[in-house]
Amino acid sequence: MRTSELLRSVLTPTAVIRLLLGWGAFLLLAAVRPLLAGPLPTWLLWLVLGGIVAVIVISAFGVVIEAEHLAHRLGDPYGTLVLTLSIAAIEVILIAAVMLGPGEHATIARDSVMAVSMIILNLVIGVALLVGGSRHPRLRANRTGVSLYLGMLIVLLSVAFALPALIGADGAYTAPQAIMMIVLTVGLYVFFLVRQMGAQRADFQEIADAGPTASAVGITPPSLTAVLRRHRTELIARSLLLIAMVLPIVLLSHDMATLLDDALARAGAPVALSGILIALIVFLPEAITTVRAAALGEMQRASNLCHGALVSTAGLTIPAVLTIGLLTGRPVLLAETPVDLLLLGLTLLLTLATFSARRLTPLHGAVHLFVFALYGVSVFS
Repeated sequence: MRTSELLRSVLTPTAVIRLLLGWGAFLLLAAVRPLLAGPLPTWLLWLVLGGIVAVIVISAFGVVIEAEHLAHRLGDPYGTLVLTLSIAAIEVILIAAVMLGPGEHATIARDSVMAVSMIILNLVIGVALLVGGSRHPRLRANRTGVSLYLGMLIVLLSVAFALPALIGADGAYTAPQAIMMIVLTVGLYVFFLVRQMGAQRADFQEIADAGPTASAVGITPPSLTAVLRRHRTELIARSLLLIAMVLPIVLLSHDMATLLDDALARAGAPVALSGILIALIVFLPEAITTVRAAALGEMQRASNLCHGALVSTAGLTIPAVLTIGLLTGRPVLLAETPVDLLLLGLTLLLTLATFSARRLTPLHGAVHLFVFALYGVSVFS
């Protein structure tokens, strides 16, 4: 493919519009920031906040779309890793913006990661099972891969939410404990990635009779080295475009955090809503991709997207937030409430029961959605 044709395929009109919208919104806010310095009327506050959130969501969709193109070229599990790492990066950016913004946000990381866990494991998986199970009677995922994800989640989420209440101080790790948890968590996550990308790669691919995959039709996918050599220019171009779409999210996140703090305070909303909003912003684009994969009968890809994203969140976001807390002296309260710990434990047990089944059905999805509804009730209780 010639360079001009490649640029046209990468810089599509939609991609250009997303770039212009993201960078244009940042420049506009920079120009009018003095006018936003004082207390805003409530209607104007929500209008500006809604506009910023809309631009961030549109930019996040652009990031996920470019990551999907990279995923298509690289194949699983490399492709879904690009997607999940992109999502984790956006989440860290937004959480850090709220943490370092005005007001006290010691629980923002806890609330956000908890919300992501409930959204991924119950809402998105529930919808995916409803859609996929209705269309594919023999829907199932690679049990080994899902069990590996679940094992990682049990350990990492326990370290994030349960252990601080038992060995920490006032629900937060002490500085030496935080350093140890950062090292252990990152070390385990890196080892997981090495195994996932190498010797255990097949454990995270579609099983032969579960969907229209390459292995099912006897086609051996090309090696990663061959893909990089053949499509190097396209991969570089799409990676640069992905970064160009992430940057407006970084630049707009500070303004979003400031306005969000004021808006929720005026509305008297639960503190956890800020974490839920971040979780919804971060995972909405990938949720749509997950449901599409399930609709095509690619349940292992849906698992890679959902469970892989949550493993990346627990394995990268928590260490990143702990590091930010150590460097800035900000408290990072991670210990969860008994209600949320109960719901999290129930969710992990339900996930084990669901994906241990010989086939996945819409009824499995309905039970996951029921648990998500319980989480919604608990937030406002």
